[in-house]
Amino acid sequence: MKLWSDSWANGDRIPPQYACGRLTGEGVGFSDNLNPHLAWSDLPAGTQSLVLICHDFDVPSQGDDVNKPDREVPADLPRVDFFHWVMVDIPASVSVIDEGEYSRGFTPRGKQGPATLHGARHGLNDYTGWFANDPERNGQYFGYDGPFPPFNDSLVHHYVITLYALDLPRLAVEGAFTGDQVRRALAGHVLGEATLSGTYTLNRRLG
Repeated sequence: MKLWSDSWANGDRIPPQYACGRLTGEGVGFSDNLNPHLAWSDLPAGTQSLVLICHDFDVPSQGDDVNKPDREVPADLPRVDFFHWVMVDIPASVSVIDEGEYSRGFTPRGKQGPATLHGARHGLNDYTGWFANDPERNGQYFGYDGPFPPFNDSLVHHYVITLYALDLPRLAVEGAFTGDQVRRALAGHVLGEATLSGTYTLNRRLG
């Protein structure tokens, strides 16, 4: 399997238009939040559907120091996964996702789901939990919402997009499912996979 993007090359810094947050003159703010272009080829024989997951594995496991202007989040703090995009039941006949096809701008309280284009289904991304206690933004966040790492994190964050080819047409997850639920449901059904990565930071010190 091959996976690539016209939005950025594998391993490069992610351009800010594909992020949820960006640097502004005064600090940070919301960005264009466009989903990136993605394309793939050479699916394994017997592929019946595809699953797409985008996650950041550099998210601080504790929020005590997050977004505090007088300190940085320590580099040695244990890190956890944060899901930015979870999509299942992508037909095997689909081979391209266009830039901005699934996301254009930030939607307070989240985009609708789980039903989405081409008969696929979106899962919840982890902004659902991030904004849970925010009265202006809480809700169910389906689909793509891009990077918005802490502006004071001492680590540059890494984002991995993984495309899985499955031997079944519909994944056994229901309702407002999560990235962790999808990972568990993939067991025993993956015929092949391919990845694309990128990095992003809002820490001015790190460039």
